[in-house]
Amino acid sequence: MQPEGYSFRFNANACGACEGKCCIGSSGFIWVNPREKRMLADSFGLSIEEFSKKYVDRLGQRDSLKEIHVGPNNYACIFFDLDQKKCTVYDLRPVQCRTFPFWPYYKKHPKKVAQECPGIQLSNSD
Repeated sequence: MQPEGYSFRFNANACGACEGKCCIGSSGFIWVNPREKRMLADSFGLSIEEFSKKYVDRLGQRDSLKEIHVGPNNYACIFFDLDQKKCTVYDLRPVQCRTFPFWPYYKKHPKKVAQECPGIQLSNSD
């Protein structure tokens, strides 16, 4: 797959052998919008308030899913199963997760995403 404007292709078949490199690494933000929070909260049988307290960090006017510290400069999304190496809320994952690796930042930095994701195939010009 290669959306217009991106100089790299993504082979989703590589995800099976990857062990979640896009869900583990240096700390960052896993943005979640109100609709996504509601769907996740409902799936856990929690109110938005209960879900947010347990799984969300408020950062200014935005919400990010919490991370678990797993080692020096190494964090994992709170919904990433470290033993099975997979997302436990895959069908309800936020749009940020659904659109990886096709983020605007990587349009200008394809080599960075290629270092992170084994499914990236750079074009010859990169």
